Parts: sequence; structure tokens; C-alpha cells
Amino acid sequence: MFDTPKEAIIFDLGGVLLNLDYDLTEKAFISLGMEDFSKSYSQLQQSHLFDRFECGEISSFYFINQLLDRLPAGLNANQVVHAWDAMILDFPVERLKKLEDLSSKYRLFLLSNTNDLHIDALRRSLEKAVGHRELERYFEKTYFSSAIGIRKPNPEIFEFVCRENRLNPAKTLFIDDSPQHVEGAKKAGLNAQLLGKNEEVFDLPFFLA
Repeated sequence: MFDTPKEAIIFDLGGVLLNLDYDLTEKAFISLGMEDFSKSYSQLQQSHLFDRFECGEISSFYFINQLLDRLPAGLNANQVVHAWDAMILDFPVERLKKLEDLSSKYRLFLLSNTNDLHIDALRRSLEKAVGHRELERYFEKTYFSSAIGIRKPNPEIFEFVCRENRLNPAKTLFIDDSPQHVEGAKKAGLNAQLLGKNEEVFDLPFFLA
């Protein structure tokens, strides 16, 4: 799988570099009264509302109010945001240090399906870990689906990143913890590696070789 020389690595964010727990957000919304939250949002699939938010087609204000409409009366926006952000955990410092080391050997990029609310939350998590909010300092360039209007697993998003940075897909490794995203990258010609649920990204064979 790692026989082809690699020139660049594109990392997913949540579940690969940033620890996530989708169950915490589901439990938070259930506690607010949305018993069927998992039918609308999960790691593997999500409803049109969440897709639109991750593609930047709707504002945070609209998204929050749509969720409030599905919840019992009397709740407020802060409660929705707190529940939505519950999945975002910590940035292990050792992963960030390894990114810094890797940057001398490979071109590094970040490609994440995320939205404005989570971007703010993950930057707060980064600041808690290392004292700054500048995720960009670890990569040549960072890409968030909400900023570019396309989300994984659409092959177009991988083609866009490769085209903009003149990357050879055959010499580019993509790492993600969602199988549908890995398949999308493969369709775009990239070498793609699925990170298993209990695997550590920098323990993959490519990094240990």
C-alpha cells in the first residue's frame, strides 16, 4: 500500500489529529429532547441540513434555529451550540509535534469536513493544548469544506486540492477515519488509508517504515 514514493500527505482532522466522540453530541441532543438525533447525523451519514452547513450554504444562525425548531420549547442557542460542540475533544500534543517533524520531509495539507461552529471549537481546543489557535502553522495549506463549498467524499474536493497545489495524486497519501471518504479519495486517484477506530495515525506502517 505504501510502495509508491510519497511527496505529500493530506490529513483529515477529526478522528485523525483531533480526538472526537460523536456519541457525546448524540447524547447531548438526546438530553435536550431530540431522541432521534442519530437518524440525522452520524460519522457515516447525515441529513441535508448538516450537509448544507458543512458546505457553507447556510449560516450558523440558521443551523442553530433549525435545530431549535426540532427541540422542545424553552431551549436556547447556547444549549444547542454546547451540544453540537460536545464531540470535539483534545489535540494530543505529540501528534502536533510529529506534524512539525514531518513538514521537513513532505508537503502537508489538511482537508476537513467541518463548519463554522466546529472550527471555532477546535481552535479553542488547540489553544488549550499548545497556547495558540493557528492550526495553519502545521500545514502548507488547510481546507475546510465550509469554506470551499464541497465536502468529502465527493472526488471533486480531492481533485481541487491536488490541482490547486500541483500535487500528483499517485504520490499523495490521504488519511481519514471514515471509509466513505477514503473511497472518494481513491476515486480521485490518491493513495488513501483508512485509520481504524483504535489506531493511532502515526503508528501506521508508512510512518514506522
